[in-house]
Amino acid sequence: MVLPVIYFIIGLILLIKGGDWFVDGATGIAHRFHVPELLIGATVVSIGTTLPEVMVSATSAVGGHGEIAYGNAIGSIICNVCLIAALTIAIRPSATDKKTLKLPVFFFFLAAAFYSATAYISGHFSRFTGLILLAMFGAYIGISVYQITHNPAPAVVSATSDSSEKKDSSMLKDIILLVVGAVLIAFGANLLVDNGTIIARELGVPESVIALTFVALGTSLPELVTAITSLTKGHGALSLGNVIGANLFNLVLVSGVSAALSPFDIPVSKTIAGMNSSLVVDIPLMLFVMAFLTFPAIKREKLSRVQGIILLIIYAAFCIYQFA
Repeated sequence: MVLPVIYFIIGLILLIKGGDWFVDGATGIAHRFHVPELLIGATVVSIGTTLPEVMVSATSAVGGHGEIAYGNAIGSIICNVCLIAALTIAIRPSATDKKTLKLPVFFFFLAAAFYSATAYISGHFSRFTGLILLAMFGAYIGISVYQITHNPAPAVVSATSDSSEKKDSSMLKDIILLVVGAVLIAFGANLLVDNGTIIARELGVPESVIALTFVALGTSLPELVTAITSLTKGHGALSLGNVIGANLFNLVLVSGVSAALSPFDIPVSKTIAGMNSSLVVDIPLMLFVMAFLTFPAIKREKLSRVQGIILLIIYAAFCIYQFA
């Protein structure tokens, strides 16, 4: 019991420090290239925070459990919006950039439409479906890179070669902070979840509660840590971009890799009126909360505290439903 507690504390420390470095590196790169933080959050940061889930899903798929990616993708999206984004908005509402927000939101709903159609029509995610999802991921990254490289930046007059070398050194430092921060977040999250689960079992906490708390939250810990760190450093746009980008990658990258490696059918955990509850509750809720978060942000170019509070209430109701 002593070792799990020690490892749990170490994991928490790694998460906090990793989140600190990760956000510093990401914002440093954004400012250096005069790229909106929301766009950096929806690309570079989102890939970093989603990588642990990609690895878990890929490993599960190879082991013949590709269907895990289905529940993981939808559950993570609902958690990211209704818990992580909701907390961010409820604590510190911020303005949004409609122009930058449109691309990740458009790709999310495009991928969600294809994902949902596959679920309702065939109920089977084939290898071809996985390849289409991965193609969407490639298209999104390609267009995002084009936006970043063609983003107009003010001309900077370089005075000396020394200043140029200093700039290159700072750029290298930002990249190192980003990469090392991502590794620390992933490693810290694993330590926290694995040892938190052991501690919970030792204390007699039921398996269902462990799954709904430590395991479910554990897959979203990188996004949560990034959101909290971004808030404390005054980079709310980075946090919002990370949530939207991570949700998109949960559909096109996590599910795409899993289906491409090992095709799977939609699992049936419970039914409502004879229908798979996932088709009645989970997918509609996923679409609703993303629309509730993003559509007002695009239309009014700002987020309200009321949005965050409502999303938190929805998440509480969703958790109660899962226990029922």
